[in-house]
Amino acid sequence: MTRPLVRVVLGLAIAAGPASFPVTALADEQATVTVRSTRDPVDKSYRKMIRGMERFERERAFAPQASLRFQLLPRSPTVDMHGITLRIAGDNIAISVPVDARNTFVLPRNEQALREDADVIASRKTTSMTWRALIVTPGLPPGTRRLGDLRLECRVGKEAGLVSNSSPLFGWISNAFSTADQVCNSADGNYLFFAERPIFGVTLRAGERVETLPFSMLYAGGDMSRAMLDYCDCQVLLDRTYYAPIWDRSWPDDTLVEFDYMTASPEEAP
Repeated sequence: MTRPLVRVVLGLAIAAGPASFPVTALADEQATVTVRSTRDPVDKSYRKMIRGMERFERERAFAPQASLRFQLLPRSPTVDMHGITLRIAGDNIAISVPVDARNTFVLPRNEQALREDADVIASRKTTSMTWRALIVTPGLPPGTRRLGDLRLECRVGKEAGLVSNSSPLFGWISNAFSTADQVCNSADGNYLFFAERPIFGVTLRAGERVETLPFSMLYAGGDMSRAMLDYCDCQVLLDRTYYAPIWDRSWPDDTLVEFDYMTASPEEAP
């Protein structure tokens, strides 16, 4: 298989992915409700998401000043992203999880939910949204991200099982890159990140070294067909997607990732 085809297939099979608050063990102090819950195996695994949080704590050296939230993003053009509610649901427990106006949230830790192998369930169809880890170092210049933050987002996102879905056709190749270390340390890992708005381009800046990402690292590789797009969680966010060279250690963690946006931010708009 040629490298371009491998890149496209891997992008479909394992994309899980861009793009500020402390993770704390809050849950045992939160009010819980004992219920019987009908569980859907396609909802996110609470245990896996907690493992992602634990990995964040273990590998904070990538982003020592940052904190972790999770984020919900649209996959379907018709999904209403306003007023989404989120809950942790096990066989005998349900915990409401606050979601802010940006559809980000902190996941509380609860031992009963862990024992019951609970799910994390949003009030939207599972295939209508994608999930990401959001790790942001405060104080960055506007329109930038930090490469170490993105490196840790990939590791946490994969550990937490945030891949939305992929075609069974590509199942064999997703198994070849199934762990966070395999995905995030390989040029073929193809973990998708999302910018805040549609982008023209992305530039890396580390001291005097400046490089613009090639087109092949934008828009999920730039050659995705309509049929293939249905299996990518970039489905309606294609013009916001990019790959970052998180595997390339010649770029330090403090490298700035700068975005050339197609549109002004709401604050800049006239």
